[in-house]
Amino acid sequence: MKVITGVRRCGKSYLMSTLFKDHLLAAGVPPENIIEFSFEGYANAKYRNPEVTYPLIKSRLLPGRNFLLLDEVQLLKDFVPVLTEFMRMPGVDVYVTGSNAKQLSKDIATEFRGRGDQIHLRPLSFSEFMNAYDGPREAGIREYSLFGGLPTVVLKDTPEEKMEELETLLSEVYLNDIEQRNKIRKKQEFSRLLDVVASSIGSLASPAKLADTFSSVLHAKISPATVQKYLGYLDDAFLIETGSRYDIKGRKYIGAPFKCYFTDLGLRNARLHFRQHEEPHVMENIVYNELRTRRFNVDVGVVQYRYRNPENQFLRGSLEVDFVCNKGYERYYVQSALTIKDAKKASEEKRPLLGIDDSFRKVIVVDDPVPTYHDEKGILIVNLLEFLTNPRSLDL
Repeated sequence: MKVITGVRRCGKSYLMSTLFKDHLLAAGVPPENIIEFSFEGYANAKYRNPEVTYPLIKSRLLPGRNFLLLDEVQLLKDFVPVLTEFMRMPGVDVYVTGSNAKQLSKDIATEFRGRGDQIHLRPLSFSEFMNAYDGPREAGIREYSLFGGLPTVVLKDTPEEKMEELETLLSEVYLNDIEQRNKIRKKQEFSRLLDVVASSIGSLASPAKLADTFSSVLHAKISPATVQKYLGYLDDAFLIETGSRYDIKGRKYIGAPFKCYFTDLGLRNARLHFRQHEEPHVMENIVYNELRTRRFNVDVGVVQYRYRNPENQFLRGSLEVDFVCNKGYERYYVQSALTIKDAKKASEEKRPLLGIDDSFRKVIVVDDPVPTYHDEKGILIVNLLEFLTNPRSLDL
């Protein structure tokens, strides 16, 4: 079974029901061998009853290969045994979409282990965004960093329409969906925490630290346990992702604190009413999303070191590598920096990388309009636009 997951409105249904269906028809699959059902919307509510849908689908199965395309399948009651039944039938190829990892992906992990593949769809990457953007890359990156890559937003004509679409999606779709799915009673508390998370992208955080920020800024109390639970809801809905801290030399995870990143920056900016646009953190979020789009597992790197203080005592310190990127046997260490034109700033960005004693590639992505080059220590310096538009940019 092929399961397409991802944040709402990122194009899952279009991928399956339009692009993939067109591919099947172009490949010669008869239309009657393609069976489609959507479980979203009032008109399709009756199909959420498996006693209605199961016999209906079964009656439409034909000899040969059948393609079963089910949209928002988590809305189908008892979907796990229903899908299991169809998977057992010869000649039935099952494709489904779902928006919520908690109700779909975790069930796949337990119920469909070894028999299901998850295809995770993300909002448009910058390269994909530029295919729909009529303008130079320099203007495109400004638009992308402000409004993000959700297809329905990208296709809007004016900034006002984009902002309205993002604010509507966030309040009426994402938050309502999360609150209803997880039966959140303290909605104001949950909403305010989202404000805090949106304001702290790219910064080290922990449930305790976020609870303290919540208390000091908003003058309200929330427990670290509740913060942890709410972060889990946001992660389950694919609205945010967290980067765990990894001790590079010790080869172990450290745990809290961690970093939060928004899957789509437009949604983050809409949450803050487009008032906070801290360039270093926004750029770091863009770089993180690009690395995840390239299917890297991404952690926050920590380089431990020892130093002697003025009292001649040996103490331990640590330096941060923005991203430790792993994919199979591949590994890259990546720093995100607005500029390294200043010698002091360049030294600060390179120091953590130079403290790593293995041979994996070390990269600094900069917003400076500079050509790609390697410095005297072998560190690759690559411009942000080159990094985002060249799929081999980490290997230049």
